[in-house]
Amino acid sequence: MVIDYDKATNNLTIGFDGEIDHHSCNEIAVLSDDAIRKYLPQRVVFDFKNVRFMDSAGIGMIIGRYKQLLRFGGKAEMKNINNEIKRIFSMVGIFKIIPLVD
Repeated sequence: MVIDYDKATNNLTIGFDGEIDHHSCNEIAVLSDDAIRKYLPQRVVFDFKNVRFMDSAGIGMIIGRYKQLLRFGGKAEMKNINNEIKRIFSMVGIFKIIPLVD
């Protein structure tokens, strides 16, 4: 997982790696929450470029980070989502609350 904060724009990018499943979600959630609390960003971009697989636990983890971000007045976006994950996100309606950007 890669966490990159841009102080000039107050944007935080959280880049996920490998698989996001029930085995990895807790660690990802803790690291993401720590970064959100540390930087209090205006915008968080969840980058899925290096994600090969994600299950329903991953969806819950993303929604949880989105809710935490809202408490601090921030917004979330997602990028670099492969077609399989994009199809899953579309089915559950996540793009209605967290937009997909290029």
